[in-house]
Amino acid sequence: MSLAIRVHTTGGPETLSVDDIGTGAPAAGEVRLRHTAIGVNFIDTYFRSGLYKAETPFVPGAEAAGVIEAVGDGVTGLKTGDRVAYAATTGAYAQYRLISADRLVPLPDDIPDDVAAAVLLKGLTAQFLLRRTFKVGPEHTILFHAAAGGVGLLAGQWAKHLGATVIGTAGSPEKVELALKNGYDHVINYRTEDFVARVLDLTEGRKVDVVYDSVGKDTFTGSLDVLKPRGLFVSFGQSSGPIPPFDIGLLNTKGSLFATRPSIFGYNSERADLLAAADDLFAQIRQGVLTVPIHQRLALRDARAAHEALERRATTGATLLIP
Repeated sequence: MSLAIRVHTTGGPETLSVDDIGTGAPAAGEVRLRHTAIGVNFIDTYFRSGLYKAETPFVPGAEAAGVIEAVGDGVTGLKTGDRVAYAATTGAYAQYRLISADRLVPLPDDIPDDVAAAVLLKGLTAQFLLRRTFKVGPEHTILFHAAAGGVGLLAGQWAKHLGATVIGTAGSPEKVELALKNGYDHVINYRTEDFVARVLDLTEGRKVDVVYDSVGKDTFTGSLDVLKPRGLFVSFGQSSGPIPPFDIGLLNTKGSLFATRPSIFGYNSERADLLAAADDLFAQIRQGVLTVPIHQRLALRDARAAHEALERRATTGATLLIP
């Protein structure tokens, strides 16, 4: 049996149930994985609340590291005892799970399990945002909302290494200070400052090349207002709620803007792309470009408390559940 957190009815954090479930043997193409560390991400709350759809009951959780305990028929390149990590959609909040082998990333000896569980989903997100959705370089000024969050802290370090001028937003003096220590040139406290006016001031009216927005409803209009003509709005989350439907002509009136809604899964659907992105991420960690801040560790059965803290924006950096 495996201790697991399940959602039987979507809703608030109180819907997270601590259950014992069976795991079984891996089918062809699968492995059975024993988790050693599990990452907590905002996407987990989207599935739990019903904003993203999953058939109930389900085990939430998109990111974890662990050790392979059994291998199904047809699996190549992986064996029992291998350390691996993954970024998926659901299924991570459990001691054991079955998972398709082609979604697993082998872990190098110099990448610890807790670092992998804290970084893979968030780090692969930063990787595709900064290197593929918009290829950031020294000539660019960028705005990254939620700069003190898990993705934001990694993106600040990485974008600064790429030579960009990096502006962020955060919701408290403590979060502002943390983001400034992680690559950001300027961080705006959106609770006390008008981020649009401040970005215009910081850029002397030139605005930014790209806005990375995981906040959604609360920041959408302002984000468009700080983009240069033909700038790119990148929506990759909605912690404040979904962006309301809008007339696409708005992008024209705001300056012939571009907008995209990418995902880690869309960018890494092919295994070769997944492994290449992971290699890039691990190289940045190995070279000291990225440090991985793990600021919260809770027992797996305390997943409700982790979700409550995440949704009231009381966390910084990465949160882990330990089986």
